[in-house]
Amino acid sequence: MEESTFDAPSYCAGTEGEFDVANWDSRHDCDVRQILDRVADKWSLLVIALLERRSLRFTELKREIDGISQRMLTQTLRHLERDGLVRRTVYPVVPPRVDYDLTPLGASLHSTIKALVTWTEEHQREIAGARNQYDRRADDAALVAAARA
Repeated sequence: MEESTFDAPSYCAGTEGEFDVANWDSRHDCDVRQILDRVADKWSLLVIALLERRSLRFTELKREIDGISQRMLTQTLRHLERDGLVRRTVYPVVPPRVDYDLTPLGASLHSTIKALVTWTEEHQREIAGARNQYDRRADDAALVAAARA
């Protein structure tokens, strides 16, 4: 490893080894924070999940992702490509054909996303129950506040 590599502006001291959120979340220029912001947004998660099955064309992705605009899909794909998670392949045919697929790095991220989805599915009832309890407490507090007013 080169000397002074760890002094790079985007290096987040303390992100290796034991997990401590304070080490990667406190600096706005931290690469870890920027990467998490990118890969954890809803559009990126959906694109990665869809591309795990097979390569898709832009129009196929647009059709599969309900509510995404053309501009947002373009931006999401560019960011994922820049981060090395998605590969864009252009075929020299008329009309031009462009396919998107996951890189090995993107496929490894999909495994993590799948684990998060599995956890969510396993705990959705508990979460729904907690939400209902919270909402009831909030409604009760609003009623008490309104009665005092």
